[in-house]
Amino acid sequence: MMTREEVLAGLKEVLSVIRPKTDMSTVTYDTELVRELGIDSLSMMLLALASEEKFQMRFPEGKPLPVTVGEVCDTIIQERG
Repeated sequence: MMTREEVLAGLKEVLSVIRPKTDMSTVTYDTELVRELGIDSLSMMLLALASEEKFQMRFPEGKPLPVTVGEVCDTIIQERG
């Protein structure tokens, strides 16, 4: 099972492709996807698809979209089992 820190590191790799101008050293668990990273609906879809491929998991349908990077990490860990 991956640690939360390992998931965060992998998620930063994904985010660096989607938001190449973002300084990933400033991204923490509390970083808000929309307000702080400027993730729009298309970017959110790309983030989900790239994360599903990287972490070999699926985001659950019908659940509210994550607001923070930490929520994304927790969902990845939970869905990977």
